[in-house]
Amino acid sequence: MSDKSEAKNNDNIDQNQDKSEHPTVNTSEEAIDKNVSTDQVKLKDLEEKLLRALAEQENQRRRFEKEIKDAFEFGGFNFAKETLSILDNLQRAKLSMQNDKTLKESKEFNKFLNNIEILEKDLVSIFEKNNIKKIHCVGKIFDPNFHQAMLEIDDENSEPGKVIQEIQPGYTFGDRLLRPSFVGVSKKKAEKSEKKVENKDKE
Repeated sequence: MSDKSEAKNNDNIDQNQDKSEHPTVNTSEEAIDKNVSTDQVKLKDLEEKLLRALAEQENQRRRFEKEIKDAFEFGGFNFAKETLSILDNLQRAKLSMQNDKTLKESKEFNKFLNNIEILEKDLVSIFEKNNIKKIHCVGKIFDPNFHQAMLEIDDENSEPGKVIQEIQPGYTFGDRLLRPSFVGVSKKKAEKSEKKVENKDKE
């Protein structure tokens, strides 16, 4: 075999080796890319699962806090509502003493009255500290969300539908209505004018 033939054979062998090596390199790179891509997908999936778990945990914490708050407020609401009767009785006792002529003549009258007033002020102070507040209704337009009309009163000096008398005070507990104010509301002036028109028609 000549040197030229031998050189050709060597070149062919080198070319065949190059061709066989390149596909192997390409296959390895593709495998690496696939592995990296798979790892990224897994990582993203884990991140999403972690975020969902954290969000659910936060929601559970908020629900738990709300349940505790609602339970506390519900218990406090009922207690406050029951306690109003104590304040009502104190105020009735004070009014009864003030209207009793025999008691007024007693030397101990002022002493008893002062004691009742002290108890009343202490109880009102405790209410205010616990977010139980009296509804101020006299002079305001009747609001069915806070007032309960017990009677209508003729009053030419007041606009119709205005609260002009408080029969029993109402209270709120935070944002909730504890008890509505029982009130007297001024009559509509139109009712009087309508009656006058009817009388004139009859004449």
